[in-house]
Amino acid sequence: MLFWQILIDGFAISSLYALGATGFTLIFGVSGVLNLSHGALMVAAVVAAWVAGGDLGVGSYLGASIGVAVGLVATMLTYFVIVRPLQQSRKIREQEKEIFILTATLLWGIMIQELIAYLYTNNAKTVLPIVEGVVTIAGVRTPANEIFTAVVCWLVIALLWLLVNRTRAGKAVLAASMNARGVTLLGIELSWVYMAVWAIYGVLVGIAGVLLGMFLGVSSYSVGPLTASAFSIVVLGGLGSVSGSLIAAYVVGYLETMTAYLVSPAYRTIPALLLLVFVMYVRPRGLLGRR
Repeated sequence: MLFWQILIDGFAISSLYALGATGFTLIFGVSGVLNLSHGALMVAAVVAAWVAGGDLGVGSYLGASIGVAVGLVATMLTYFVIVRPLQQSRKIREQEKEIFILTATLLWGIMIQELIAYLYTNNAKTVLPIVEGVVTIAGVRTPANEIFTAVVCWLVIALLWLLVNRTRAGKAVLAASMNARGVTLLGIELSWVYMAVWAIYGVLVGIAGVLLGMFLGVSSYSVGPLTASAFSIVVLGGLGSVSGSLIAAYVVGYLETMTAYLVSPAYRTIPALLLLVFVMYVRPRGLLGRR
């Protein structure tokens, strides 16, 4: 029974990680940014959906939509207020910009975390589920919302794949991830590509955050673990590799689920971080990384 419980719960949480990590990988592959405020953006989306659905009483559907919208707005603020000014700064040497952006996004995430804690305390917030009820799978009673979460995650990932591989705008994004200078030679404004990628990332962050809030619930304390999990997944899968991130998401998701059930939820992120250290030692570019 415990085996099936871990298998089902692990699949749902891994699907959430896969959705979030896909966006994380996308912005790194195109704009070269590792956004360490990732967890804070997800929590902001959760809190917005929680406030809208609970305090404002707008219902689960509209509350979830508001949460996704807040995730998008917070992400675009991150880009325009934090990342873009540093990328375009002439006072910072090119080889130093990456560390400046890493530090700035980390501090930005801490600011969002503290603002959420100040306004809404550190208590866990759970978003109203869109799908209610319980289903039985292999003798395990599972919330229907958990199955809904995994299905939505993979539908969104499939839509993202179609967008990137079957549309002209998506192919421009794909080309920018391979050769940014070549894209500009084709007459495509690179700044618009960056904005589009960050907007896509914001939507993915919002959806992943709201679904996580429905599935497990989060608090301001979740910011660090969520960022650590996303970072572990992206580095483990290989920086810039979406397929590698999808594989790594399931490795990390199941490691965390097994640790939570077999040891303690307090230590759920430790095995994944230890695995990350090992992989960085034996294969620094990750499972499917190009660099």
